[in-house]
Amino acid sequence: MQALVTGCAGFIGSHLTEALLGDGHAVLGIDCFNNNYGRAQKLRNLAHAQEWESFEFVPVDLSGGDLYELVADSEVVFHLAAEPGVRPSWGPRFEKYLQNNVLATQHLLEAAKGTGSRVVYASSSSIYGEQGEGPAPETALPAPYSPYGVTKLSGEHLCRLYNANHGVPAVILRYFSVYGPRQRPDMAFHAFCRRIFADEPITVFGDGEQARDFTFVHDVVRATLTAGFSGAHVVGETYNIGGGSQATVNQTLELLSELCGRRARVHNEPRQDGDVRTTSADISRAEEALAFAPRTALGDGLRAEVEWFLESLSPATGAPS
Repeated sequence: MQALVTGCAGFIGSHLTEALLGDGHAVLGIDCFNNNYGRAQKLRNLAHAQEWESFEFVPVDLSGGDLYELVADSEVVFHLAAEPGVRPSWGPRFEKYLQNNVLATQHLLEAAKGTGSRVVYASSSSIYGEQGEGPAPETALPAPYSPYGVTKLSGEHLCRLYNANHGVPAVILRYFSVYGPRQRPDMAFHAFCRRIFADEPITVFGDGEQARDFTFVHDVVRATLTAGFSGAHVVGETYNIGGGSQATVNQTLELLSELCGRRARVHNEPRQDGDVRTTSADISRAEEALAFAPRTALGDGLRAEVEWFLESLSPATGAPS
C-alpha cells in the first residue's frame, strides 16, 4: 500500500514515515520546509527514511498547486503538515496559519474528492481552549483560546464537510502535547534541555503549575497508523490521543533536572496570551475504536528525549547541530 505523509520532515511526520516504511508500505512524503525552525534539523529528521527505496520525497507547498495526482496514487493520506505553535499565531503571522493550516487542508481535501483515499487529519487539543474539571471528551464544546487553535478547528470542520458532502473518508485525531526525540526547538522540553545543558535560565510563563496531558511520539504514531488502516467504523469520527501522563511544568522540570544531572534555573514571567491552564484527554473512544492505550510513562519518554538531545549535539561546539 502507498501512503502519503504531509509534513514528513517534521517532528511527528518523520516518525510516522519511518513506521510506515518499517511496516512494508511505500511512502510519498511531502514537505515545504516552512521557516518555523531550521531546515537542517528537518533534513536530519528525514535521514533514515531516505535510506528506503520505497520512500519518495516531493517538496510541495500544499496551499498552492494541483495535488490530485499525489493524493490519487495513495490509499491513505496522513495530513500532519501545519504551521505549529500557540504563541507565534498572534499578530501578522496569522496569515501563515491561515495558509498552512486552513487553505492547505482545503486544497488537500479537494484533491481527495472521488479518489477514495482516506484522510487522517492531525488536529490538536488546542481546539478545546480552557478545559473545565476532568478529562475532555470529544463531545465537549470547542472553544479555542488562540488563533492557532482556531485554524486547527477550521481544518476539522473542513474534514467533516468534505466527508458529509463529497464522501471523503476522513478521520480526525486530536493530539495532546506530543513530546519525544526530534521535538521542535521551540517546544518546551527541547528548549528546557538546551538551557539546562547550557546552564542558562529557563523562562517559565506563569507559576509553572499549569498541567498538560503529555503524549510520547511513538504512542501518537501507533494511534495514527491504526486510524489510517482500521475498518470503515472510524471514518467520520474524532478521537482524542492523549498520553495519560498529565504533569505540571514544574514537575517536568524536576524530572528533567534528574535526567540531565543538572539543576534547572527557572525564571518566571507572566502567562502568555493563548496559554491554557490545563489539558487532559478522555481517550475512552480511542481505546474502544482504535484499541489505543499509551505505553510510555513520562519519565521514560523524557529520558528518550534527553538521550536524543545529547546525540544531536555538535562535537565541535556542544550545541545542537
